[in-house]
Amino acid sequence: MNVVTILVGNKTDLKDAREVSTAEGKTLAEAQGLFFMETSALDSSNVATAFQTVVEEIYHTVSRKVFLSQEQQKHEMSSLTNGKTVVLQGDTKDASGGSRGFWC
Repeated sequence: MNVVTILVGNKTDLKDAREVSTAEGKTLAEAQGLFFMETSALDSSNVATAFQTVVEEIYHTVSRKVFLSQEQQKHEMSSLTNGKTVVLQGDTKDASGGSRGFWC
């Protein structure tokens, strides 16, 4: 997934006016593949934690992509030679000014 999304239930400070239960919020978030957290803007509970959760998940997502890309590059490089070594042999011309060439 390229986008990190969190479903936030707000106004946890108004428990009597709740229209959606915590369980309903969690169920919906799970069904949609989202993170779920409840917050209160009034008393600032879990607001910073919600942002921190999103930032951490973005970091983990990017880290996984970088790791997988590096592993793929290693695999591609090893498959280029199929495990075979290429040895270059120099010609026998003298080193005092003659040209040296290589062949394989």
